[in-house]
This record gives sequence, C-alpha cells and structure tokens, in this order.
Amino acid sequence: IFENPGWYTQYTPYQAEIAQGRLEALLNFQTLVSDLTAMEIANASLLDEGTAAAEAMLVAFRTKNKRAKGQVANLFLVSDSCSPVTIEILKGRAEPLGIELWLGNHQDFEITGNVFGILLQYPAQDGGVHDYQAVVQQAKKAGILVSVAADLMSLALLTPPGEWGADIVVGTTQRFGVPMGYGGPHAAYFATHQKLARQMPGRIIGVSTDQHGRPALRMALQTREQHIRRDKATSNICTAQALLAIMASMYAVYHGPKGIQKIAQQIHDLTTVLAQKLDELGYKIVHQQYFDTLLLDLSEHTKTSGLRVRRVAELDEVNFRYFEHNSDLIGISLDETCSIDDVQRIVRIFSEAIDQNIDLKTISLDAKNANASFGISAAFIRKTAYLTHSVFNSHHSETQMLRYIKVLENKDLSLTQSMIPLGSCTMKLNATTQLIPVSFPTFSQLHPFVPIEQATAYQEIFNELAHNLSEITGFEACSLQPNSGAQGEYAGLMVIRAYHLDRGDTQRNVVLIPTSAHGTNPASAVMAGMKVVLVKCDENGNIQVADLKAKAEKYTNTLSALMVTYPSTHGVFEDAIQEICAIIHENGGQVYMDGANMNAQVGLTSPAAVGADVCHLNLHKTFSIPHGGGGPGMGPICVVKHLAPFLPAHPFSKNNEKGIAPVSAAAWGSASILLISYAYIQLLGQKGVTEATKYAILNANYIKKRLESHYDVLYVGKNGRVAHELILDLRMFKRGIGIDAIDVAKRLMDYGFHAPTVSFPVANTIMIEPTESESKAEMDRFCDAMLAIRAEIEAIVSGKMDKTNNVLKNAPHTLNELTANDWHYPYTRQEAAYPLPYLHTHKFWASIKRVNDSYGDRNLICSCPPLESYVDAEETTASEKEVLVGISGVENGG
Repeated sequence: IFENPGWYTQYTPYQAEIAQGRLEALLNFQTLVSDLTAMEIANASLLDEGTAAAEAMLVAFRTKNKRAKGQVANLFLVSDSCSPVTIEILKGRAEPLGIELWLGNHQDFEITGNVFGILLQYPAQDGGVHDYQAVVQQAKKAGILVSVAADLMSLALLTPPGEWGADIVVGTTQRFGVPMGYGGPHAAYFATHQKLARQMPGRIIGVSTDQHGRPALRMALQTREQHIRRDKATSNICTAQALLAIMASMYAVYHGPKGIQKIAQQIHDLTTVLAQKLDELGYKIVHQQYFDTLLLDLSEHTKTSGLRVRRVAELDEVNFRYFEHNSDLIGISLDETCSIDDVQRIVRIFSEAIDQNIDLKTISLDAKNANASFGISAAFIRKTAYLTHSVFNSHHSETQMLRYIKVLENKDLSLTQSMIPLGSCTMKLNATTQLIPVSFPTFSQLHPFVPIEQATAYQEIFNELAHNLSEITGFEACSLQPNSGAQGEYAGLMVIRAYHLDRGDTQRNVVLIPTSAHGTNPASAVMAGMKVVLVKCDENGNIQVADLKAKAEKYTNTLSALMVTYPSTHGVFEDAIQEICAIIHENGGQVYMDGANMNAQVGLTSPAAVGADVCHLNLHKTFSIPHGGGGPGMGPICVVKHLAPFLPAHPFSKNNEKGIAPVSAAAWGSASILLISYAYIQLLGQKGVTEATKYAILNANYIKKRLESHYDVLYVGKNGRVAHELILDLRMFKRGIGIDAIDVAKRLMDYGFHAPTVSFPVANTIMIEPTESESKAEMDRFCDAMLAIRAEIEAIVSGKMDKTNNVLKNAPHTLNELTANDWHYPYTRQEAAYPLPYLHTHKFWASIKRVNDSYGDRNLICSCPPLESYVDAEETTASEKEVLVGISGVENGG
C-alpha cells in the first residue's frame, strides 16, 4: 500500500461509488480503534496524538458549555502524566479561546464548577500504568468529560479506557506497521460515545445502502463539514492521514487478534526481563506497573549516575530518554522491532556503567521471573475480546492478504486509471523518483526525538526546502511544522495574532473572509479566537472592493487580518489583489493568503509580490505529495520578515523565543514526506517549476475552449481567460429538467472519470482543474466525455429521454446490473456502459449504485457490521443464513 500508486494517488472519498475499497479499509480502522479502546465510535483518523488531544479538549469544552447560562466553564485539568509535547499543543489551542489549563498530578485534581474536562495518559508518558478510577468517578459525578491519551498497542493487554469510564480516547496508530519517519506521517485516532458522534472532529466512515438497497460505505455526517457549516464547523480538519490509517488497519487485518496479542505480549515480556535484570544490578525502577516503558531513577545509585550511563550508551550508539530537569532520570522504551539481543545490549550498557560484568547468556525470555512484582498486575489485565469481526480473522497468509488488498484497490479510482480533474485540489503527477526516498530506512526509521546532531541530513533538507519555499513565495522565513493545509491556516492566523499582541494591539481580533473562501478558512479563524466578518463577491467572482474597504474601515481598530485566496476560489486572477492588500494594511491588518491555488503562481508571481504577509502551502497539491485517499498532507507557512519571530516553536527544536505554541506533535510535522516536495523542487529547478505553472494555466484554458460553447463558464478574467481551473455552471439544467451537478458527477463514473469538484464554491456547478501533468490526449478524452454528457442532457431537454429515468439519474451503472438477465431502463446497455468507443478498452466500473446518504445518517453504523446484516433478510434462504453465520464468525462473538 505504501508504495502502490493505486492506493496513494486516490482522492478523498467524496465520490463513494468509486471509493468503496479505501472506505472499507477505513471502516476496518475505525473498528480496530473502537475495539481496542472499548468505545462505541471512532473516526477515520486525525493528524497526530497531540492535536487529537487538543480536539478532545474542544469537544469537552463545547459539550459542557452548550447549554450554559451565565459563567462559562473554562478550566481543563491535565495530568502531568501526559506527553510534554501534547501539553504544549494544549496550551496553544486553549489560550485564544479563553480556556485555562491546570497541570499537575491527577490525584490532586479538584473538580470545581468551572472545570469542563480532564485529560489523562494511559500508560503515562514515563511508562507508569496508573489506576484512574477515583478521579474518573469524581469527574462522572460532576458531569464532565474524561479524555484519555492511550497507547493503542498496550490496550491488547491492558483494561481499555472505555471499560473504566473514559468518554474520549485519543492516540496514535504509528506502531501498527507505520514507519516513524522522524515524526510522521502517522494516523492519530479519536474514539468516543455514540452520543458525541456529531461533535467528533474529522471524517467518519459509515454504512448505508445504494439505490438497489445493497450495502454501501460512505463518509457519514457530512453536515459537519466546513464547506457547509463554515465558522460553526466542529473543527477545521480537512486533510487527515487516510493512507496511514489504511496501513494500520491492514496491519490489524493481517495479524488478527491473536497476532496483535502476541506482539503486545512479547513487547511486555522483553520489557519485564529488562526490568528484572536492571533491578538485579541495583537500578531503581520507578513504576512497578508498566507496559513497554521503564523509568529509572539513578539519584541514589552509589556506583554510577545518569550522565555516566548516557556516555556509555552513546559510545555504543544507543539512545535512551533523558530529562532536562533531572539528569538522573532515564527512560527506556521497547517495541515490536526489539529482540532479546537488544535487551542484552541494554543490560550490558548498564552493567558497564557500574563496572560490573554480567553473563548475557542468562538473559532470555525463558528466564523471565513470572512471580516477580514487575509488569502488569491482574487488576489491569484486559478480559474482553477484540477484533472479533471476520475481516480480522480471515487474511493471515501473505497470499490471502495480497488478494484482499488487491480486491479493495480494484474498487477505487485513482490517478492510475485517469485524470482526476478536481478544482482546487491539484491532483497532479506523484513521480516515483520523488517517492522512493521516503522508503529509505535512514529516513523512514528515524525516531522524531533523536538528538539533532544525529539527523544532520534531515536538517540540511529542511533548511534547503524552507529556503526554496521562501524564494517561491517571496517571503523571508518558513516553518515546516504544520502537517496539513488547515493546520497551516491556523498557524498563519496564530502568527498574525501573536504579532498584534506583541505590539500591544490586543483588540485586533476581526478577520475579513470573502464569501467564496475555502470552508476551512472561517473554521480556522474561529479556532484562533477571531471574529469572522464576510466580504461580498461580485458577479464575476471577484472580491467587491467597495465592500471590503467599507468593512476594513468599519473595523479599523479591531482588524486583525484578511484571508484571501489567489487566484480566487472562482478560478480567476483578481485584478484588484494589490489594492485589496493595501486596504488591509492601511487599516492595521495583515494579509493571510490561502495557498490552495499556488499551482497558478509558482515562478510567475508570488504572495509577497501581490502584498500578502503570510501564506500556507499545500505540499499535497502544488508540490506533489500524494493525496493518499484523504491524506497525508503538509501545510508549511511562509512569512514576511516582521512575522518571522512568531513562527511555531517546539520544545524539541527550541527555536523562536516569541514563537507560537507548537501546532503539531513533531517539530517538523510529517517530516518524511517533506522529502517528496524537496525532490520535486530540486528535480524541476527554477525553470521547471515555472513551466509547470504555465502548463497548468494553459491546460485549464484549453479545456475551457473545448467546452465553452456547450457549457457556460461561470467566471473569467477581463481577457476572457481563467487561471488554472474553471467553473462550469449547471444551474440552468437543474431549473429546467432537474439534472444537477451530482447527476453529472455520477455519470462521469460511467465514462471512467472522477468528478470535478462539485457545488463548490457555487452550488450546482463543477470546478475543473487538469493540472500540468495531463497530456492533451487525456484532456481530450475528458472533454469528449463532458460533451457526450451534454448531448445526453440535450436529449432530456428535447424529450427524447425521460426526465427521471435516464442515464444521468441512474448513473453510475454497475457491472452487476449490466450483466443481469433483466434490464428495466428505457435505454440500451450500450448507452449506459459504453457511450464512447474508448470505453471498450479502457473501462472502470463503479462497484455500487448511487449511495443513499440520508439513510446512512439516519442509521449511523461506523464499525464493521456482521456480514449477514449486509443482506436483505427477506431474500435470504435458511441455508444461506447458515453460510453467512459461519463466514462472519457471529457464533464466536463476531
């Protein structure tokens, strides 16, 4: 999956009918998380553990205060058992929203009336496994939500948080088969109760039905999406970590419950052997209850010190965890990759540090003392089953696993089949040359917290990439930390906010946002504690300068920023962009430019040239990181000189004294995929990236020229051209014959294409972006399909085809119905499935009919249901039911 373009070049599964494969894999991921945490529902991944914990805090804040009358509960209790990076992220997210944090020992929590939630870590960041029952019961009595950051692998052995009272459980799934990659990308998880489903951030995959009543998967609860709810959205999350979630789910599918339990047990057994041997050498083990991490206290050891152990370990090229505040504390963690040889090596280091010889041959798993007071006591041992569904109990040989992965891949349309002409999403070539280094062990296996001097190659790449991105944008400095475009938006606004605060302008909290803006813009502004004021656009899609000027002057004393996209979200270069930026500056604000459309700027102009102050860059768009079926992405920000001191800080990198709090858990975000954009820029050079921009604009205008006499192009510039994308107006078809943009999108599947962006930024339109990667032949194939669909629409207009029973309303047409004995449509099978000649040799089949979204929202099922529930009970014979029960393992708890 990691190295397969059939998986990593897919788009976010908004078109469910051609995304059933990855939707099933993501449903497996949700089931994995729900099972191990013992929670009712999970989402299809978040960005990392630290930001997932921040999202949990915000859910608790909204839940506690949604019916509050009078004073808002604004105190969040955070256990000092939580990761230091998580705590720093929480501080950054809390401050602009008026949330206060209390940090300390969970046993000292005092739950008063202004507390809205608590956060615990399980096991603790230093390895200890604590009994949280007392504090959880106290929280329950007070009616506040309990959030827990949990190590998912440990829950194969430990009693899961859902069984001792947690309301929200978050964490990372990195250790389910995903490389460390110097910090990412890794799929975080978020699990909770069903009653909080509509508050949960990120995407949820749900089970619904298609037009024929057959089971179908889709993204559920899309009313929470930012493009609908705007500043009322529950989060600004857009790109997540779908590809990594899919990998983690497959790890669980392959190993199954017995394999996962065996892996977790071996990790724990190795740790226990290590603890016993270190205890024999006189080292104090702080926590007697642990899973895979030991905390040693050397302060009272008479023969050595923490500094001595560190010197010996580094000479042996071994890294332990060291604590700045106490050099005599040492942390050691083991994982699946460790063996008894590693345990012997560690013991040798600690014996050498006290000048004592030890017979390493005596160290083995067989030598583990089962009666020792180390490890996990019976009170903490998990007693409930997990991963009981048949999918986790069916694919345990390499051949079975290979076939399962391939079956799912074949259900999904990716760039391996055709162009994906999504406006604003820039689905361009992901060259294999760029991607190869991500798999190099020297990059992929590096721990995010190794000393910087052990990662000098990464640091050199970071510095060069940051310099290149600064040159491309025309700005002074760059932060690579934000690990998605929406995180980049948030980081950019927080940098602007910090700049105003530093100057004493504490009142500047108004953000002007055009009505055409990306949906994450207002959501990000609200997260940054800002007030959103909308600016009108004219009939050509441009910002109404007069309205902008009036509002900038009205809020001149409180204006913080303008969020603007250039070229505009409507696909045209705004002629007044420099005037717009000047107006904002004249009224004391800063200009944040959304970098979603940078593919039309690189080498020709720049955010700095038009007057912006900060810009985020979607590396998964313009700079060619694959979309991965919905992530990973990266959203670094570049800024002018006066904003540079406020770029995100991080406790590990220790940069920027004035920097805002970290916006991601790792200092350089998803570091390993930065290699892709680095290679993209290095291989193309200045001339190449400029040529790419020119071809992107040329290709969009070529498609416009071919289609404009058959479809209305909604917005054009004053010279009659578009930028790198164009919007086709389909509203007249909706009014006249009831055909809307969704019908065109579904019919395009019959022609083997993913739909363009549907109904954004204008309802019942489609936005097309061919990118520079597509050949004229492929664009002609797409245009031929669009022209054929236009002819089908005309047949409905003229009355030759029925308004409700036609090829568009019934699209997509599946292989099952095409080969069925009965054919009930008033058009031929040929017209349905093979309307153009190329389809006879180049046919992609949607695996299901059109999905029933409303059914899925009414019947929210977000984990793997038993197999027999996929079949209409009235149509199933008794013998068939017996087979289904046997397959799904229901009699064995499936």
